[in-house]
This record gives sequence, structure tokens and C-alpha cells, in this order.
Amino acid sequence: MTYSPYEIMVVSAARFLKNDDVCFVGIGAPSAACNLAKLTSAPNITLIYESGTINTAPKVLPLSIGDGELCSTALTTVSGVEMFNYWLQGGRITVGFLGAAQLDRFGNINTTVIGNYNKPKVRLPGGGGAPEIASHSKQVYIIMKQSPRSFVSKIDFFTSYGFGKGGSERIDKGITTKGPQLLITDKAIWKPTPQSNELQVVALYPGVTREEMQDTVGWPIKYAKNLEEYVPPSKHELEVLRDLQERTKLAHGKKESN
Repeated sequence: MTYSPYEIMVVSAARFLKNDDVCFVGIGAPSAACNLAKLTSAPNITLIYESGTINTAPKVLPLSIGDGELCSTALTTVSGVEMFNYWLQGGRITVGFLGAAQLDRFGNINTTVIGNYNKPKVRLPGGGGAPEIASHSKQVYIIMKQSPRSFVSKIDFFTSYGFGKGGSERIDKGITTKGPQLLITDKAIWKPTPQSNELQVVALYPGVTREEMQDTVGWPIKYAKNLEEYVPPSKHELEVLRDLQERTKLAHGKKESN
């Protein structure tokens, strides 16, 4: 069964989520991956959105954190103060799932501006709750497509902190959570190296070459000594994802991006 780069990325991300995870979900690809996991391999996962919805089970993918679908399908909805103070800063979030506009080799994220902050080329949506999610979730998963514009040697603005300049810098700054433990893209799976915390490729998707990888990344890529064998998306995973996207398309009156 054939699949798109977007589909293999979302399926790959969903596979890493577990039944006992309490996941702080970002909008877009993170939301697609988390909801696919809930519909397939992790039906008991607890999904939390920044608007305060706890254990939500949307029938369609939300347009934003303010989408009524989240509140109407949640176990309960709490205030922003409770969400961040009790759930996030209280250490109850096992996975913070984020996207990014720019990413560097140490998992630092920019979603604020492209170019100079005072005179930017592009003004991005901003961090929202992502800086806090990156610092207080027990671990962070990042999902995004690879491109030279997104995978850069130096991000234009630090929105959400990863490992800084690498090594022990994160913990030296008093951030005791693990930080980015997975980067899932449309071409590969990445994880931080044990000492430097630089992201390295641990699995390539079928048909993806190292030359193709380097063309989409703005720094010299490191690879794990023994790359993991990657299992392509199953028919069931693809059917569930496509059904979710079709329901979303009908509900919102437009096609989801692939």
C-alpha cells in the first residue's frame, strides 16, 4: 500500500506513544499523530491540549486549541492556570509533542520570527505554551518535515529550549527534564546522542538516501553506528489515518495538508 511522506511521518510518530502516556499535544502534525495513536496502538493515552481540555477524544482534528471539538469530547476542561501549574509544571506530562518552523542540531526550536527580531522577514505565530512544554514535560517529541529552510545550523530565535549548545547545558541551566528525545520527520527518525545531545539519525525510511537527507539539512548529519530497521506503515494504520483526515476534511470544509 503506497503512502505519502506526510503519512509515513505521522504513522511513525504515533507508534512511539504508549497507553500510559499523558501527552501535551500541539496543533497540526502532532495532533494528527497523537489522535492516530489513540485510534490504534494507544487507546488509553491521555491527550491534553493547551486550552485546558483533559483526556479529549476528538472525532476530527482540531483547527486550533480553541476548537469546540476538543472541549465537547474531553473528560473535563480546566483553567489555563491549572493546566500549566498543576499538570505541566507539576510534572504530570510524560510527553510534550511539538512542531517547529526552524530547528537546529540540538533540538532548539524557533516559532517566533524568521530573520532579525526587530525587522523580521516573516513574523511567525509565536511560542504560545511551547516554551513551557519544552521545559516542563518529562520528555519532548518533535515532528516536522525536513527542508533546508527548517533544519538550520543556527535558529533565528530561541522560542523553545532543547539542549542549547549541547552537552550538559540543559541541566546546567537547571532544567531537569529530559528534553527532546525524538525527532520524527518525513524522511527519518532522529534521537540525541548520549554525551553531546546532538540529534543523530537512528532510522531511515524506505528509499531515502543519505545524499537526499543531507540536501534537506543545514548541518553535517550524524548517523547511529547501527541504523534501526524501519517497518513501513501498515494498511490498518494508513486506513485509520486517512479516515480521520477525511472526517476532518468534511467537518472543516477543506482538505488536510499532505
